[in-house]
Amino acid sequence: MIEYNIKEFGAIADGKTNNAAAIQAAVDACARDGGGRVLVCGGTFLTGTVVLKSNVELHLAADGVLLASPNREDFPEFPKRHVDVSKLSRFSGAAMIFAEECENISITGMGKIDGNGYAYVTPCEPYHSGWSYKRNGASTLPRVVFFTGCKNVLVENVTLVNAPAGWAYWIHDCDLVHFDKAKILCPLDFPNNDGIHINSSRDVTVSNCVIQTGDDCIVVRAANRSLYTPKICERITVTNCTLMSHTNAIRLGWVGDGVIRNCSFSNLTIDETRTGITVYLPTAKVAFSDNTPETCGKGGKGDHGLGASALEATHIENISFSNITMQNIYLSPVEIEIDPDEQTPCDCIKNIYFSHMYAQTLGLPAIIGRRDRRVQNIRFCDCDFCQVRPEDVSYYFEATLEELHPLIVRYAENIVFENTAFSSENL
Repeated sequence: MIEYNIKEFGAIADGKTNNAAAIQAAVDACARDGGGRVLVCGGTFLTGTVVLKSNVELHLAADGVLLASPNREDFPEFPKRHVDVSKLSRFSGAAMIFAEECENISITGMGKIDGNGYAYVTPCEPYHSGWSYKRNGASTLPRVVFFTGCKNVLVENVTLVNAPAGWAYWIHDCDLVHFDKAKILCPLDFPNNDGIHINSSRDVTVSNCVIQTGDDCIVVRAANRSLYTPKICERITVTNCTLMSHTNAIRLGWVGDGVIRNCSFSNLTIDETRTGITVYLPTAKVAFSDNTPETCGKGGKGDHGLGASALEATHIENISFSNITMQNIYLSPVEIEIDPDEQTPCDCIKNIYFSHMYAQTLGLPAIIGRRDRRVQNIRFCDCDFCQVRPEDVSYYFEATLEELHPLIVRYAENIVFENTAFSSENL
């Protein structure tokens, strides 16, 4: 394999010089020659946006670090072919590493991608999930790695740290994506720094990864608003991973998403997390809020303000969770809920299976449908939920204590608990 060392294109490993042009020149040369490996080694290279190309492997050697610039202007907006930027989350397509409609691309190696997160947040009083930082408004970089419309993607071994109150990886309408032995180690008290955000994509696997984030570790959605053709999110497999989050370890769906189906989550260890697994559709009023590109970074969700026409009736089915151990869960191990607001568009949430799950938790599972949209066919087999006291967990955010609850099943059909125990002997 031909290697293109970024130093040979003028990159300087001083952690201060913006090397985006030099790195881009190496990527462009590699792609122009038919593909190969772009090598990052021998120090810390500060950079703005780098655009990957087909058949290019970005390889970070063990002594190589890509450091995001602390200057937001080094991550400019530019036209996108595959998405309508005005309908993207946070109304922005900016990223540190970006690829669009590419094939056979990869990020590999034992080196690091550093999102330089502390340059994009401000300390504040602890709020939701105990976050003690807030985003610097819309100026905070919304994501570190953003792939859209790509096929045959590999992320292997790389460690991503300090995501800047923005998603670490966003996989948006991609096919055949594999994360293996990757690590995402981000501050737990940062907001909105999701680990791997898988949206409207197919045949994505996440294996042997360690993910620690302040916001959701792994998100599976079908938010099609920015796509010109709606897509199904399906055949997502997550296995052999360790997850830690001060929000949700695994989250499926959101208001206005389309179809999510045929996904599997297995052999997971979840620790020090508010909610282990959540399938939650909030009120549709979330999507009707008056957030603007100027205000969306100041505590709200970036896909607000898109209007009723942007919403699909969410359809979630055929999801399995097996061989999962949870401890220090300070709200609930499992939450499946449709907001009672009938404006929240929902086709169905059905056929969700849990087996061989153990959870040490302050609250018990909650399965809450809506009078006109009942949650259907939820099965728990060989599960053990052990309810404990706040002092028995290593971390909890006191504001959540008033939300602790026993087992809740409401507006639901065919909910089965087979060989499943609920214990509270420690209370």
